[in-house]
Amino acid sequence: MDILNGAGTPAATDLIKDGTEATFMTDVVEESQQVPVIVDFWAPWCGPCKTLGPMLEEAVTAAKGAVKMVKINVDESQMIAAQMRIQSIPTVYAFYKGQPVDGFQGALPGSEIKAFVDRVIKAAGGESPGEQLDDAVAAAEEMLAEGAAADAAQTFAAILGEDPNHAGAYGGLVRAHIALGDLDQAEAVLNGAPAEISGAPELEAAHAQLELAKQAADAGPVAELTAQVEAEPDNHQARFDLAQALYANGNAEEAVAQLLELFRRDREWNDGAAKTQLFTIFDALKPNDPIVLNGRRKLSSMIFA
Repeated sequence: MDILNGAGTPAATDLIKDGTEATFMTDVVEESQQVPVIVDFWAPWCGPCKTLGPMLEEAVTAAKGAVKMVKINVDESQMIAAQMRIQSIPTVYAFYKGQPVDGFQGALPGSEIKAFVDRVIKAAGGESPGEQLDDAVAAAEEMLAEGAAADAAQTFAAILGEDPNHAGAYGGLVRAHIALGDLDQAEAVLNGAPAEISGAPELEAAHAQLELAKQAADAGPVAELTAQVEAEPDNHQARFDLAQALYANGNAEEAVAQLLELFRRDREWNDGAAKTQLFTIFDALKPNDPIVLNGRRKLSSMIFA
């Protein structure tokens, strides 16, 4: 499944061409009426060109048709080089609607080349591959919110096929499996995340949600636990169990309230279990959720009182 354009990636020969003076109008000026075209002015004897050229080709290929590239050998196309006032190589220009819109001289590191290609795509009103993947993640998140967890899981997995290090897609895939009730698969996905993104907020949130989902499987009945806590206000285990049951039943706000009350009564109980559980819930929810903001504020006031 190709998330970026819903079809196969254009062949490299369609995206990257060797241009000449005879083909410049067709390959660059006319083609740029539809899609931005990056022109790499190079020569066989130019050392930096041998480094820059392949990196440009890689970035253009990764854009999957949002931009194209034409390579111009200045030794064989001296008239075009003179018209473009090429004074040193490598020189790179980006054309859109027949006009140069951006460019640079000399070799650049890979990150700056990617940024250049993304900038060119944006200048033409398009979306970079990263932005397209972010849009796909947003669509999958909407599916998940609407209860279509299986479709969301499939979309998240397809996004990871395009970008194996996309933290948002990894976190979403874990949460989709949690929603499907497949906690073992959710844990397997989480454990299989690349080390580079293991500390990303999206994965930390998914980890917290997985821990809470595991707890939910053993949560007791809310009514019975509520009655027990009312009868025995200092029964810390019952209050802790009630908080777990409340969260498992979708009442995060009251779960936080019970944990804050437990912390107020005995912050050291069970090695600080109330505080640990509060942080797990905070991590599982969105950082700007009012439950998180209010809960953190109340906890801080207790800690520093």
